[in-house]
Amino acid sequence: MSRNSLKWLPALVVPVVVVGAIIAVPLQAGAAVDLPDKTPEQVLLLVNDSTVSTFSGTIAQSSDLGLPSLDLGAGMTGAAPTDGSTAAPGPESAAVLTTALELLSGSHEFRVYVSDPSTSRIQVMDHLAERDLVRNGSDVWLYDSSSNAATHLSVPAQLSATAAAKFAELESQLPTDLSTPAQLAERFLGDLDPSTTVSVGTDTRVAGRGVYQLVLTPKATDTLVASVSIAVDAETGLPLQVTVLAQGQAAPALQVGFTAIDFAQPAADLFNFVPPATATVTEQALPAMPDAASRDHAEATAPAAGDLPTVTGTGWSSIVEIPAAAVPAELSGNPMLEQLTQAVDGGRALTTSLLSVFLAQDGRVFAGAVPLPVLQAAAG
Repeated sequence: MSRNSLKWLPALVVPVVVVGAIIAVPLQAGAAVDLPDKTPEQVLLLVNDSTVSTFSGTIAQSSDLGLPSLDLGAGMTGAAPTDGSTAAPGPESAAVLTTALELLSGSHEFRVYVSDPSTSRIQVMDHLAERDLVRNGSDVWLYDSSSNAATHLSVPAQLSATAAAKFAELESQLPTDLSTPAQLAERFLGDLDPSTTVSVGTDTRVAGRGVYQLVLTPKATDTLVASVSIAVDAETGLPLQVTVLAQGQAAPALQVGFTAIDFAQPAADLFNFVPPATATVTEQALPAMPDAASRDHAEATAPAAGDLPTVTGTGWSSIVEIPAAAVPAELSGNPMLEQLTQAVDGGRALTTSLLSVFLAQDGRVFAGAVPLPVLQAAAG
């Protein structure tokens, strides 16, 4: 894996900086099936050659990371602290932490409809409520039935990249990472290198379909990851489920997979979203765009080299270091972070079955799928 492989690490690498993660639910696989034998290379080719661009289905997710139990109300009011320190972080920063915790705890279920790369709908079913995120060409909608509030963004057709970026931005406001198994599998398969042993496990069924089990096993001995299994649809090559096992833990630490899937074209009216007449609708404006014709970017400034994250180590043992200057000031004073971490030699730490995070006393943050002492050693 190259340094790009760190993009799959769970959201708590730095909760305020990186919100987006792998989460899942222990889906019960079906009975074993007898598919034509394939080598790991042939299954990888099956995934690479998949042409599926239209589908709908239900995806279930949850995690078993051993996170500490938290009082999610702490820090949400923005009230002044009682220890004589400066003002507490406001509700916006605490809400980001809460979202990150939701990403990595409990179970979630959502329905997804995809007609083409620019036409999709996601429905997240909350308790007695529903949240919808719809992209239909140049129109993007986010609706929350619990508050009866909708956000609408209209993007000119020629700015398709901007539409995709804004869609992702709105997606991050939902209480779950909405990656499909295929998107998650791509994060793992995009950076395969000799640090990983690739094999084919027992054929089985996921969402009623026969699948090959592509198993990625780290060769490193100091990683918390035991293996990653990707269930590949035998007919279409589409990954239908991803399971991550942690060292010394029998139950899946992370898993995401379809419980039902249909490859038929979804009905067009699913993407013609109209908010309820009583809803509060907010029109979101596009940010100012640079003059593409003149290429005038004179005022743009690149971050200093010392403000950029760095990666040390290789493969599954890689460690990301975020310099103090790049860590939001609100992070250190958030009461929720105090609950989430524990005091250790040299700072504070969060340890889970798949991820360790070390917040050094000098403000730097270290994270990786490695034991905590490895991070402490990297911090010097």
